[in-house]
Amino acid sequence: MTGREKVSPHVSGNPEQVIAPERALVPATVRLNEQRVAGGFWPKIGRVAARIPFAREALSVWHCARDAETPTAAKGIMLAALAYFVMPVDAIPDIVAGLGFTDDAAVFAALIAVVGRNLKPRHREAAQRDLERLLEE
Repeated sequence: MTGREKVSPHVSGNPEQVIAPERALVPATVRLNEQRVAGGFWPKIGRVAARIPFAREALSVWHCARDAETPTAAKGIMLAALAYFVMPVDAIPDIVAGLGFTDDAAVFAALIAVVGRNLKPRHREAAQRDLERLLEE
């Protein structure tokens, strides 16, 4: 942001605040989610990749959201899901053994059902390479 844009009263600049799902495609919300994902995705996926069965999907979505050929609406929805994944405030806290990532998995399953056609083989291949690298570290 340049500092001149007005942020909707429903969209806080606070990256810790949960945003209502119906605001996911509002430009200010998309920008905030981009910031959340940029600062939090790689640190979190690096910590949890070996423990979550949806790591490949999360990485595929990350690559697709960054692809210039992905439609804007799909990117907005993907960024919302990725932002939810990195948020410390969660429906089920990630530290709860056995259940902590079930809400995140459900979000990614729903996301892929809705915008999965945008995930291309190149996104899945890049995700597989990233996952292999993360698991080696």
